[in-house]
Amino acid sequence: MSNRSSITEFLLLAFADTRELQLLHFWLFLGIYLAALLGNGLIITAIACDHHLHTPMYFFLLNLSILDLGFISTTIPKAMANSLWDTRAISYTGCAAQVFFFFFLISAEYFLLTVMAYDRYVAICQPL
Repeated sequence: MSNRSSITEFLLLAFADTRELQLLHFWLFLGIYLAALLGNGLIITAIACDHHLHTPMYFFLLNLSILDLGFISTTIPKAMANSLWDTRAISYTGCAAQVFFFFFLISAEYFLLTVMAYDRYVAICQPL
C-alpha cells in the first residue's frame, strides 16, 4: 500500500477578510476590467473599420490591443469571481492554464513591442 496524494486545487490568499473590502475589490477590478475592454475594443473597431488605418503601424497596434485583451482576461475575471463569491479555491488545471496563458501572452506582447521598436528604428535611422 503506497501513500499517494494528489493536488486538486490551490487556496489563494485573499486581499481582505472583511466582506465590504472584498466587494470594494470586486467593483474596483470590474471598473478597471471594463475600462480595458472598452479602450481596446474601441482601438480594434477603429482600426478594423477605417481603411486608412491599414498600415503596418496600426497593424501592430491592433495586435497589441488583442494581446492586451487576452492578457487582462487571463487573471482578472477569476480574481473578481473569488471576491464576489467569497471563495479562495482555484483548481490545479485552472491555475496551470492561467500561468500558461499569462506567460504566453506577456511574452508575445514583449515580442510585439520589440518588433514595433525595431520598425520605428528602421523607419527613422534607415529611411527609404
